Amino acid sequence: MLASGAGDRARRERWRAAADVLAEVRREPGVTRADVAKRLQLTSGSAAEIVGRLRTFELVGEERAPASGRGRPTTVLTANPNGPLVVAAELRHEDWRCAVAGLDGTLDVTATGRHGAGADPERVLGAVRAAIRAARDGHGERVVAVSIAVAATVRDDGIAQAAGLGWGQVELGSLAGEPALPLLIGNDATLGGVAEARSGAAVGARTALHLLVEVGVGGVLVVDGRPLTGAGGAAGEYGHVPFGDRKLRCPCGALGCWDMEVDGRALARHLGRPAPVDPRTYARDVLQRADSAARTAVATVARALASGIAGLVNAHDPDVVTLGGLAGPLRAAAPDAFAAALAEGLMTFRQAAPPPVLDAVHGDDGALRGAAAVGLDAAVSASALADWADRRERHAG
Repeated sequence: MLASGAGDRARRERWRAAADVLAEVRREPGVTRADVAKRLQLTSGSAAEIVGRLRTFELVGEERAPASGRGRPTTVLTANPNGPLVVAAELRHEDWRCAVAGLDGTLDVTATGRHGAGADPERVLGAVRAAIRAARDGHGERVVAVSIAVAATVRDDGIAQAAGLGWGQVELGSLAGEPALPLLIGNDATLGGVAEARSGAAVGARTALHLLVEVGVGGVLVVDGRPLTGAGGAAGEYGHVPFGDRKLRCPCGALGCWDMEVDGRALARHLGRPAPVDPRTYARDVLQRADSAARTAVATVARALASGIAGLVNAHDPDVVTLGGLAGPLRAAAPDAFAAALAEGLMTFRQAAPPPVLDAVHGDDGALRGAAAVGLDAAVSASALADWADRRERHAG
């Protein structure tokens, strides 16, 4: 008999090629079996066996592809609606949402709530925890992972600091509930960038820079669909690069943060108003105004945003830049100021052919979609698929 370690390895290896096939189906719903076999260098017999196994365990669906000339007809593959699920939750500066997603990535929002800056973290997290528990209870063992997007600096699977919420370190490990499931935690801008790279404005780009303006600015560099998150998960805190006024101290504790130049706090400062309680809502209101003071403030902030983007383009050399949250509306409200500042900040050799700067496709759903995507990555790993198959066989027996 195989030792338990060797047995586990053999069990995972049996599902490795199946995980690769399922990844192709997630990336391109409706892909033909023949194309998957070609991409993964599988024989037709191997592809048939793997797809048959995935169908048996309700991981893919299969139907004949439309006829297209001579040759044996092939089939197209789709995610099975009865397959694994992940619970994805998003904690923002003013509200939270909880959703369930299947292998096709479609979000079914199950609960929402609101809070304000300075809200007690245990009260807010208690509400989120209850929503996750309810989602798990509603779908039983089909839920195989929990994935959380938070508007905060994330490090070592918890919140290191949430300046916009007035929170310091906060433990998030209990959110998944019991029995224990894999828990993935990511910054909202990071996960928004994942969504844009996988199914949004940055599809096809090998290297994509995503920026999200809400309360401050965050972002991520995504390479081949994977976010670069650093040693402890806290990479992408672009808002705390000292692109700003060195006389201004950020709530994070540092001086000169870019955060202080590009959101509702900056707009209020340029308008001679006190810092708003909800900078995101305040910024949206100012963007709707047509008076000259508001237009001047918006142009100033748009220039600060574009200058910082130019610096990051010089540093990272991305194929494309995507703008989420308030970044797109800021550019749209002052396009000339934005374009001039971007061009002025780029190195000379980049100015003739700068990377395109595109509005994000997923809008306010970006972070939640990204959380679902990385949760599903965990759900369809070789070991996770092996566990799924074992559970299905036990129940069938």
